Amino acid sequence: MMERAFFRAVGRRKEAIARVQVRAGAGEVVVNGKPVSEHFPTLTLQKTVAEPLQVVGGEGKFTVMAKVVGGGISGQAGAVAHGLSRALCQVSEEYKPLLRKAGLLTRDPRVKERKKYGLKRARKAPQYTKR
Repeated sequence: MMERAFFRAVGRRKEAIARVQVRAGAGEVVVNGKPVSEHFPTLTLQKTVAEPLQVVGGEGKFTVMAKVVGGGISGQAGAVAHGLSRALCQVSEEYKPLLRKAGLLTRDPRVKERKKYGLKRARKAPQYTKR
């Protein structure tokens, strides 16, 4: 199962990029040098990050170190989860079908649509005036 000391993978979501490192350990998750509860203050984001570990039953078995840059807090949480999923696939091939079924290995392709000229945002038009 774990031949190497640690496993690295990259995860992406929106504009965020996360470099994740997984090793056998006590089960702490550190993001940008801070505990996960400090970097991601809301419970929803913490659950998003921890979801890959729950799917494979790895809570308390792996120590996760992540460096994440770019994007907002939600995109960063998704990027860490994606990177963690990819790293867990390197740990054991048995995890791959479980993570695939949970939809954690698929890179979410949704990104912000570009602004169009003549409009206020990508699709919002200025108010129509008849007179």
